[in-house]
Amino acid sequence: MTRLLPRSTRWRVALFAALASAVVLGLGSYWFVHTLQSGLENNARARASDKVDTLLALLNSGVTPADVPTRYPKGGGYMISLQAADCSLGSTKKFSDDQSVRIYGPDCVIVQPFGLDDQLYSTARTKNRRYAVLSAEKLDPVGLETVANAQQLLWGAVPAASLLIGAVAWFAVRRSLRAVGAIRAEVDGVRARDLGRRVPVPDSGDEITELAVTMNEMLARLDRSVQRQSQFTADASHELRTPLASMRTQLEVQLAHPDRLDWRRSCENAVLDVSRMETLTGDLLLLSKLDAGQPAGVTRIALAELVTGHVAARLPRDGVEVRTEIHAGPVVQGHRGRLERVLRNLADNAERHAASRVTITLTEAGGHAVLAVRDDGPGIPAEDRERVFDRFVRLDDDRAREADGGSGLGLAIAAEIARTHGGTLRVAESTSGACLELRLPLA
Repeated sequence: MTRLLPRSTRWRVALFAALASAVVLGLGSYWFVHTLQSGLENNARARASDKVDTLLALLNSGVTPADVPTRYPKGGGYMISLQAADCSLGSTKKFSDDQSVRIYGPDCVIVQPFGLDDQLYSTARTKNRRYAVLSAEKLDPVGLETVANAQQLLWGAVPAASLLIGAVAWFAVRRSLRAVGAIRAEVDGVRARDLGRRVPVPDSGDEITELAVTMNEMLARLDRSVQRQSQFTADASHELRTPLASMRTQLEVQLAHPDRLDWRRSCENAVLDVSRMETLTGDLLLLSKLDAGQPAGVTRIALAELVTGHVAARLPRDGVEVRTEIHAGPVVQGHRGRLERVLRNLADNAERHAASRVTITLTEAGGHAVLAVRDDGPGIPAEDRERVFDRFVRLDDDRAREADGGSGLGLAIAAEIARTHGGTLRVAESTSGACLELRLPLA
């Protein structure tokens, strides 16, 4: 299929600029010439109208048409006749001494110049409606020459100006696209292992600068994402390798010394490792879905019902009491299963560190539902309150995992679920222990 427009942005912009300027300048030139012409014609009509008024004043005062040229000697260009009569049809012709005045009887007079093609006319009748007066005025010759010169000048100036504007647009776009070419060349050289490169930022301060800044921000996000993904993959491999290594060791020892080990105990340990791997792979799958932004079914959820149902179904732990303080009944839009996962992760984390008590509080504030989970444990140091939401992060006092210890993904998953629901999860100030606060917008 044939292209009507050039592929080059420079040529397209130059072409459009030239065409647009030609249209605008052409219309402006037409208006200018038309205004000059109209001014000349209006001036001629005004002079003809003034002459008619003067002639009518003479005729209404009793002066006969034949005597008007002597009373108005310098007012050439008019005809006085009987109403509905044509002076040229009169049978009697008499010329005065002034050959520019032709008298066709006492009631018909023509004063030259009259009847020319370049004259404008004005007509009127006397009060007694006996005589008709037709006045003629020529257009100003100087004005006509000015209009002709303006037309001739504009016929050449408009195309020249349009071409000049198109050329200026071509060079301006070419200069701007140099920066775009440099950005394209730099981005073309970026590879997955070289995301630390950045595109040059021109100092023009225009949209090209904004594009370069945005590209650099995008590259920085990609760099962080790749680094995070690499770290995530390494941590996941390490976490999966530990239970696999444990299972392999137990099986090898069992096979090497079948008569010295308890098969049942070995199978129980293997089941624990498999359960840990199953939990970890489930957490990894959920994180991948959250990172990919996969949609989930959204419904209206009453958080008070969610909290009471979770606490009622929760298995008690020796020495730790879980209680609730519900001060409001907020309703939010979200995925029930994922919000239950947030609550479970927060409660599990608090129970793992609590000395004797975990308190779940539900309130409303500033158009948000506020769910706070507190424990009376050692708390979270201020320097770790942001890091605690990173993946596979365990604080120093938690690195020696218990049998039910976490993999360091619980709070990371909770934070991601809060983000996908338009909310936030943070470590709030607490006088004792740790307080994790979840905020979700009300439905």
